[in-house]
Amino acid sequence: MNLDIFNEMESEVRGYIRSFPVIFKSSKGSIMTDEDGTEYIDFFSGAGTLNYGHNNDMFKKKILEYVENDGIVHALDMATSAKKYFIETFKSHILEPRKLNYKLQFTGPTGTNAVEAALKIARQVTGRTNVVAFTHAFHGVSAGSLAVTANNKFRKAAGYPLSNATFLPYDGYLKDFDSIAYLEKLLGDQSSGLDKPAAVIVETVQGEGGVNPASKEWLQALRALCTNHEIILIVDDIQVGCGRTGEFFSFEDSGIVPDVVTLSKSLSGYGLPMSLVLMKPELDIWKPGAHSGTFRGNNLAFVAAAEALTQYWKDDAFSKEIHRKEKRVQDAFDTMIAGYPALELTRRGRGMIQGLVSESHPDIAGAISAEAFKHGLIIETSGAKDEVLKLLPPLVISDEELDKGLDAIAKSLEIVSKA
Repeated sequence: MNLDIFNEMESEVRGYIRSFPVIFKSSKGSIMTDEDGTEYIDFFSGAGTLNYGHNNDMFKKKILEYVENDGIVHALDMATSAKKYFIETFKSHILEPRKLNYKLQFTGPTGTNAVEAALKIARQVTGRTNVVAFTHAFHGVSAGSLAVTANNKFRKAAGYPLSNATFLPYDGYLKDFDSIAYLEKLLGDQSSGLDKPAAVIVETVQGEGGVNPASKEWLQALRALCTNHEIILIVDDIQVGCGRTGEFFSFEDSGIVPDVVTLSKSLSGYGLPMSLVLMKPELDIWKPGAHSGTFRGNNLAFVAAAEALTQYWKDDAFSKEIHRKEKRVQDAFDTMIAGYPALELTRRGRGMIQGLVSESHPDIAGAISAEAFKHGLIIETSGAKDEVLKLLPPLVISDEELDKGLDAIAKSLEIVSKA
């Protein structure tokens, strides 16, 4: 397969093409097909953008009908029938059943733009500039988002100092260390050196950071601290929201209610660019047009997103299916862990974001990913040293395809363990 045109013309910044060096031509459900007709099971899902699979027929039908009827495609933030229906559906299927009261802000179409908006509103409301983030956090690569992203590879690429952020240990980063109690102590000490933050931004499960889940207790303590100190709590649900952990929002399991939530990736349902900020109504102090963007009204995304909510989130049946498949993955990983005690493998994650990791053999995750690709499986790595094999299949994947992909991991593990 000839990749010369990409090597010649595309910037060196390209990334995933290096891990999966084929030319993909078509996709359906959990399968991607290259130009030679070779099929691959997708355990990557566009980095969590395709929770409902590739070219979902229900969404595609609605999009094609909308286009055939000359529906508005681009409208900035003007009112359209597609946006109206999405808002109504989001309110009735997501917010009201969970007794959540949020205003909706449609930002530019990327997750990092939603994070930028969330940080801006927190700083406007509080009049403070500092933001607390956590070790191994990833929130995007534009200026504000990058300042609260921990990974040195991304931070160095900025080319200038990143400021107005304080990093603290994430849950479990240090053994037997209570980072919430530490933050409480800092906030209560006028000589701690910590500028009182406008916000704390957190992922309930760190995806790029290595599939690190925070405990319910830690999240509840963080929520209480933010409330007591009048600090805005932002939950970045861009990768692990929209059902990835089992419930629509990843924070539901903990019982907390964030002040601000950022959504993107699988929100549109079809892989179309779309981002959203949810904020408590009293925080909505924006002046008209103060956070703008040409593509903050992707009406094709509204059409698909509304259909996704209607088809999958009208009750808890889909959530139960996700948790059933979660157990299937965990059982398979446990079998692999038991089979290779010398590798000291462990698993981590929630729902259908699961990681297989060996702290003592950090290179094995990348080796498994490369070998698995030879066996028709697309799966990436994450973590500070790419030491975590990160499983992100479509939530709608069939049991047969899920098992086939897990078998490819097991076979690859066997091969690389002997290398």
